[in-house]
Amino acid sequence: MSNQSKTTLDYERLVQTEDFKGLVRRKKNFATPYVVAFFAATFLLPLLTGYTTILETRAIGYMTWTWVYAFSMFFMVWIFTSIYMTKAKHFDVEVDKIIEKNVLK
Repeated sequence: MSNQSKTTLDYERLVQTEDFKGLVRRKKNFATPYVVAFFAATFLLPLLTGYTTILETRAIGYMTWTWVYAFSMFFMVWIFTSIYMTKAKHFDVEVDKIIEKNVLK
């Protein structure tokens, strides 16, 4: 056996702390608008193409606005992912602080 002290994390206690609950709340508040925007844009495309003729006009050459809208979805996902990855670095720092504060030795 090693003489090193093992550190254990009491997850039950950790999830009950105000620090953890605050982190979860901040993450939820951050992500909610992006989730809503993503689902709205995703479900709006089939509604607009199936029930209206708004996107049937030509945008660029023979390409209609339907294709422009559909391809813009890829950019939206990349942008949202970049925003989340940037913010996640800050959340990771908070997680490390919460774990350090609540680790039992």
